[in-house]
Amino acid sequence: MARTPQVKVCCIASTAEARLAQAQGAAAIGLVSAMPSGPGVIDDARIAEIAAAVRGRGLRSFLLTARTQARAIAAQHRAAGTTTLQLVDALPLAELRALRGLCPGVELVQVIHVTGPSAVEAAQAVAPWVDAILLDSGNPALAVKQLGGTGRTHDWALARRIREAVAPRPLWLAGGLRAHNVAAAVAAVQPHGLDLCTGVRQGGRLDEALLAGFMAAVRSAAAPA
Repeated sequence: MARTPQVKVCCIASTAEARLAQAQGAAAIGLVSAMPSGPGVIDDARIAEIAAAVRGRGLRSFLLTARTQARAIAAQHRAAGTTTLQLVDALPLAELRALRGLCPGVELVQVIHVTGPSAVEAAQAVAPWVDAILLDSGNPALAVKQLGGTGRTHDWALARRIREAVAPRPLWLAGGLRAHNVAAAVAAVQPHGLDLCTGVRQGGRLDEALLAGFMAAVRSAAAPA
């Protein structure tokens, strides 16, 4: 039987949503701080409130940050009290190395936006300095950067190449995942984890039925044929 990927439910907006995600089997939640675009942004005070509410309950909390300076990111993380830093934009390698030094016990997850084959080299370059890679479908090259939450899929064959290139670093897959396509995504990429936001929300709220359906599809995807 294949290993069931972990699931991270992103764009969490309240303690109630965090608890709903965990009740449905999520291993982690994503808390979105200020971004140039995209859904799910909440203020830093709300992030700290939610992170405190789930601390010690077996649920990892990811702080999504678009900041690119190590000291600013480290300070934001200390205030948030999250378990994990998700870096949604590219940091200069000097800043990434500095951040590793400033946050020695903090899990660092670097987002790579899969816009083309250059994503393979980008992932390989940062892999030694982070604990995991997360592939998403944003486009940082736009005038207003897209750093996540697009609801779009990307090239899963390329994602598989990246997973193999950065092994043994764990790889999370995001971008347009829904109950109807997650089995194909898992088969194509074989990721460590799955990350989603828009696919389980209705009217801006986390939808219990959509989330339950997604989790059931993930379990089915890992079941023997």
